[in-house]
Amino acid sequence: MSPEDRVLLEQLADAGRRLGDAGLLVADDGNLSARRDGGSIWITPRGVRKSTLRPSDLVRVDLDGRKLEGEGDPSSELPLHLALYRRRRTVGAVVHAHPPAATGFAAAGVPIEPDVLPEAVLALGPVPVVPYRMPGTAEVGEAAAPFADSCRAFLLANHGAVALGAGVEEACLRMERLEHVARVLLAARLLGGARPLATEERDALTRARREGDG
Repeated sequence: MSPEDRVLLEQLADAGRRLGDAGLLVADDGNLSARRDGGSIWITPRGVRKSTLRPSDLVRVDLDGRKLEGEGDPSSELPLHLALYRRRRTVGAVVHAHPPAATGFAAAGVPIEPDVLPEAVLALGPVPVVPYRMPGTAEVGEAAAPFADSCRAFLLANHGAVALGAGVEEACLRMERLEHVARVLLAARLLGGARPLATEERDALTRARREGDG
């Protein structure tokens, strides 16, 4: 196994443990993946609790979904991951989780607008809701793929959330940030409603985010 692969496996295992310990994944829910330079991807296996994930648990598949390496079966959400990698070549990692507050927004069909917290505007941008499709099907990937063109994260209606990144750490941080923002917005609503940033302030932050995206 190459040094690159060893690093990716360690990163994915660590991200799974972090998200599990943080309560953003429960039971054996969720899945994570990372793209190798050669084009194939490492993805978490089905039926494994992510808080106990080990590097040796990961499965490697090509972009057609053919298994290349690993003992288990790839996640049932493999079609979603493959569709996102095919759609946007700069995506290097995908995290799909069921964070409670963000998934509450997904269940309500309510997008998360980054117009309240500066860090949300900079780190996430708009977080829309992808129409519901049966989990584990190719239709989920087909529905979600267009959102990868301009979004760093998005919600899956009645299902969960997805965060994208150039690498595993970036995608994991965005998932953590998404849940934090969702919790803040819920707390603000209990206190009478959030006060949006002024338009000029939000626009300046948006320009900074887009410049960072290149």
